[in-house]
Amino acid sequence: MLRKIFSFLWKCALWFFGISVFFVILFKFVPVPFTPLMGIRALEQKQAGKEMTCSHDWVPLEDISENLQKAVIASEDGTFLSHNGFDFKALQKAYKNNSKGKKLKGGSTISQQTAKNVFLWQGRSYLRKGLEAYFTILIEVFWGKERIMEVYLNSIEMGDGVYGVQAASQYWYRKDASQVSKREAAGIASILPNPRKFKATNSSAYIERRKGRIMKHMNYVKLDY
Repeated sequence: MLRKIFSFLWKCALWFFGISVFFVILFKFVPVPFTPLMGIRALEQKQAGKEMTCSHDWVPLEDISENLQKAVIASEDGTFLSHNGFDFKALQKAYKNNSKGKKLKGGSTISQQTAKNVFLWQGRSYLRKGLEAYFTILIEVFWGKERIMEVYLNSIEMGDGVYGVQAASQYWYRKDASQVSKREAAGIASILPNPRKFKATNSSAYIERRKGRIMKHMNYVKLDY
């Protein structure tokens, strides 16, 4: 019986590995059409009696302003271009802050966020974090930084029913992602901690301060994929 159980689990693991690698390789070349979070948010809207909305327009990286690329690096992951998927110093700092009872902070890199957004669900379970680490390694190996940034910028939630920088640029500034200015890019990046609560325009004092810090840090970001 134990041998049968082990054989079954081994086959399941092989199937999971094969399917996950297949989709990671597929999405290296094919735009990601839909993410689990989009489905979850749509269900939440329906349960709340709201109209289900999902604004998501994929654009290639060359059609995304460098200001937006620099802004999310400055805001979310300053070592994105140099780490291998994980920023262990940021994780250690986040752990210390959280253990002291301070405001909860994550140490997730852009690579980790991309793995979670594309392949997984939201949550803090050990299972999800383990799978997040697994998919982070896969996309770092098969995609590389440029593709990770492209998928991240096209998949991340940037407002209520708004996903990706093209939809966000249209929603907040009525322009394409290729035309976004430095300050506008900082505005979009500044709301990423909670894009359904914060506003990129007519922002609170807190968001305005974040915009200023992001713009300052953008000056030191060198895009070298």
